[in-house]
Amino acid sequence: MLARRFTIVCLLMTLFGMFFAILVAEAGRPQRNWGEASARNCGVDCLGQLPSRNGR
Repeated sequence: MLARRFTIVCLLMTLFGMFFAILVAEAGRPQRNWGEASARNCGVDCLGQLPSRNGR
């Protein structure tokens, strides 16, 4: 009985710890604009600007 309660308490503490870690990680992440991020990573917009290989 004691082992079962200990297991339940450990699982609850693990879930709480994971939730708290997610909150802390999201709060520490800097906010970025979607337009700024896509321009930096060269998303779909860059694909239309590539020169063609056959010269057309």
